[in-house]
Amino acid sequence: MKAIVIDEFGGPATMMQRELPQPVPGDDEVLIRIAYAGVNPIDWKIREGLMAKVFPHQFPITLGWDASGTIVQVGRHVAPSRIGQFVFAYCRQYGTPVGRGTYAEFIALPAAMAVVAPANLHPAQAAAIPLPALTAWQGLHTAGQLVAGETVLITGGAGGVGSMAIQIALHAGARVLTVASLENHAFVLSLGAHAAIDYRGTALADGLRELAPDGVNLLLDCVGGTYLSEGLRYLRPGGRMVTIAGVPDVLLAGELGVTAQRIVATANPAQLQAIADLLAAGTLVPPPLEEMDLADVTAAHAKSKAGHVRGKIVLKVAEQVAVNLADGIAAGRKNS
Repeated sequence: MKAIVIDEFGGPATMMQRELPQPVPGDDEVLIRIAYAGVNPIDWKIREGLMAKVFPHQFPITLGWDASGTIVQVGRHVAPSRIGQFVFAYCRQYGTPVGRGTYAEFIALPAAMAVVAPANLHPAQAAAIPLPALTAWQGLHTAGQLVAGETVLITGGAGGVGSMAIQIALHAGARVLTVASLENHAFVLSLGAHAAIDYRGTALADGLRELAPDGVNLLLDCVGGTYLSEGLRYLRPGGRMVTIAGVPDVLLAGELGVTAQRIVATANPAQLQAIADLLAAGTLVPPPLEEMDLADVTAAHAKSKAGHVRGKIVLKVAEQVAVNLADGIAAGRKNS
């Protein structure tokens, strides 16, 4: 199978397309023919070695953590009826070395991790969901302990995680404020955010002073940088900060009487199924997409690293996506 791999950490030139053996599913696994792979900031951070001390790794590394595709083979302990299902998944297995990724034609993973994709999503949209939506869900609910009626501030609201977090927080009954560039205010407001604040100059401080004079209950930080310390001052006493983009200043948090933590999303099939149900009902909508070919992975990483991506970049892997989608959705409806 073709795959995009790296043999060492470094710049874009370390990525190369290579033929690798097609994986064989274990007893409790399924083999997925990948239609689309999502591109996330974690991908280029892994490529550059910035996460080497966070995750164990094993070269060659096939990059990519989320995908959509069709189950084409199952292990001995998996129901044969799952063959043909069109699924999406966050494919990083907790506790295992980073090595097997989704920038490839096939991936084998535990059957429970592969959730039938909502029938109302295109394969490209399905691939854009797992990692961002699970990150948002776990940041707000698992780590953030969001309660209905609370005020939440989401930085980077126009990005893949931020755009899902706005919708998930609204569904939880929160008042949602978000930080985004002026060009993206119409977009984040269309998702239902109660107010959008520009991050430039004094606009953020002035906006928060007006919209949340006593501070916010929860800050979900998707940007990092100065938010890792300064963002703590946006919280009311007893407030919580959850960041996905760096290490927060926990000493300052203690001095201010708030809490701060960093999270990295983990695969959770039950949560992904709940997200799938909300997508199927139209309660959540997928982020805007920029679709690129797998061969254009260098450009995709450059755009992701530059920031300010509205929504999500996805890489097209399969050639017969439309056929896979039709067959897979029919099988998913029949077998789920």
